[in-house]
Amino acid sequence: MSENLIAREELDFLLWDWLGLAEDCGDAVDRESADAILDLSTRLAADTFLTHYKTADQIEPHQDAEGVHALPQIGAALREYAELGLFSASFPPELGGLGLPGLLANASFAQFLAANVATAAYPMLTTANARLLAAFGSPAQIEQFALPQIAGRWFGTMCLSEPQAGSNLADVATRAVADGADALGDRYRLAGNKMWISGGDHDLAENIIHLVLAKVAGPDDATESGTRGLSLFVVPKILPDGTRNDIAVAGLNHKMGYRGTVNCLLNLGECEGAIGWIVGTPGQGLPQMFKMMNEARIGVALGAAALGYRGYRHALGYARERTQGRAPGAGTGPSQPIIDHPDVRDMLLAAKCYAEGALALVLYCAKLADQADRDPDAELLLGLLTPIAKTWASEQGLAANDIAIQVHGGYGYTRDFDVEQLWRDNRLNPIHEGTTGIQALDLVGRKLRDDSALDLLRARIGQTVAKAASSASFAVHALELDLWWQKIVEAVETLRSAGPQVMASNATALLRAFGHGVAGWQWLDRALLCADAPEDPFRGGKLWACRYFFEHEMPRIHAWLCPVAARSDLAATVPVECL
Repeated sequence: MSENLIAREELDFLLWDWLGLAEDCGDAVDRESADAILDLSTRLAADTFLTHYKTADQIEPHQDAEGVHALPQIGAALREYAELGLFSASFPPELGGLGLPGLLANASFAQFLAANVATAAYPMLTTANARLLAAFGSPAQIEQFALPQIAGRWFGTMCLSEPQAGSNLADVATRAVADGADALGDRYRLAGNKMWISGGDHDLAENIIHLVLAKVAGPDDATESGTRGLSLFVVPKILPDGTRNDIAVAGLNHKMGYRGTVNCLLNLGECEGAIGWIVGTPGQGLPQMFKMMNEARIGVALGAAALGYRGYRHALGYARERTQGRAPGAGTGPSQPIIDHPDVRDMLLAAKCYAEGALALVLYCAKLADQADRDPDAELLLGLLTPIAKTWASEQGLAANDIAIQVHGGYGYTRDFDVEQLWRDNRLNPIHEGTTGIQALDLVGRKLRDDSALDLLRARIGQTVAKAASSASFAVHALELDLWWQKIVEAVETLRSAGPQVMASNATALLRAFGHGVAGWQWLDRALLCADAPEDPFRGGKLWACRYFFEHEMPRIHAWLCPVAARSDLAATVPVECL
């Protein structure tokens, strides 16, 4: 059943040949052990996650007088995942973890995301929650709340959005009132409503640990406005004394995809107030939460890439088997596989470029995350690439799923084939953890304020360009990549000097142009590794995909950048009544 998950040959090429995983392993794991982990992940993903993929889509979580219930197969799969220590994979041994490099842990997790993204959402959120607590929590909070999550016994959430606030966290209205202190730190009573909480309540784990953004009420019962007033609280469903916290499920959200992931509207403090303990100091909630949000953004991007990759594999297999019509010039013989049609090959090449390119981009970011603790340059570069990777993988992974439906023709939009569900699942990812527009404003408004991160990226791209320029096969790609970079620098300068309306009108266009060029750079970088084996189907496939990307995809960048160069403010100035 693993044939349509991520090919091991793909992972091996990315991890060992391109990203140099051996450099990051140290004493933690050798190649043999890493291969065993990837083999185990593929088998477990196929045998326990993939087997209920369609069932979880059909039997959604439900709520009754006894609580919120999810499909039992989800809980069984996650228990096996926990028993094998995979919740703890990337945590250090002193926290009960396996100490794996994040790059290897993400490659392992990609198989579970490909198999069943809705079930995989629970460990994704849980590990990000535990990592935040490990970074900012007190020793007592880590012991009480993080370690059970690292072991996979308890699950975690992030509670940011509210019905009236959406993604604008400055409008968060949940209040926290001081309620003394104990061994876990300063205790508060919280009251408010949290919306779109994935994993917010269920019967899959012993306890659920919520990380909640709220504003501390002062002596006059007022709260500070804006995001500077936000503090972070750890709020468990079940309190340390075994009693139920004052958290109520006001309802379940029913989404088009990720249907196996419980999604809740939570009311905190309907009675005396939900008990929570502040993490760190007051007013530091948003900077702390960004650690979890950025990890979740890379996780969403990885899931989008995995779903796109699985859709591409389905389409490739179908195109090889489905006979219909005849290729141009084939005469009147029997029907041929549709993969012989140039139009179908064009679609498959595009899907291959998107899916494999997205997977590569996200794993590249995972490697930067491994290096960030010891290398400030890696941290700076990761900050620049996070909104790019989140957006490009979620949008282009979705495009690969769209193509997969088209390749299947009429069968593609029926529930008999997985590709329609893969598309529905992936359609959420351009919205999850910050929409494309939010990522664009982050890129232009924060990450490109100066040239420091740009210079680091330019240096890495320059290394690829220098190698490619010396090869007759790749010289033209090197020139095109150089031209793209010049246009990006010009566009960045244009938006830096433009007013807020022009910047906001063109931020998303710049983000897309930037992401497409970064993907092109990485396709060229990987193709250079394959140039000595064009006859090998796998490596030859990388060469053809690179050529396709530069011939068919890089030209799209010009259309995105034209309005930027013109300082277009059309989107900001069009009258509302004309929309």
